[in-house]
Amino acid sequence: MGYGYGPWGMMDGWGYGYGYGLVHMAIWVVILAAIIGGIMWLVRLLAVNDERHALPRRSASLDVLEERYARGEINRDEYLQKKQDMRS
Repeated sequence: MGYGYGPWGMMDGWGYGYGYGLVHMAIWVVILAAIIGGIMWLVRLLAVNDERHALPRRSASLDVLEERYARGEINRDEYLQKKQDMRS
């Protein structure tokens, strides 16, 4: 026996006592949940920012127009006119 700490050691083998052990465990669970929640929030925030900075999607009609121009089916003036018509 050592200096009045009982047969189980300091605080009867419960560390800080039974009630304090549960409180400490609950505090750590809350801290862990806050860390996980913060990581999830950060990942979602970064995913939203990536979508905002993505290049605008091109229309399929512009792709077809460029292919026709590349094959020589339409001339440059016709290509530029149709391209301007698509944008307006």
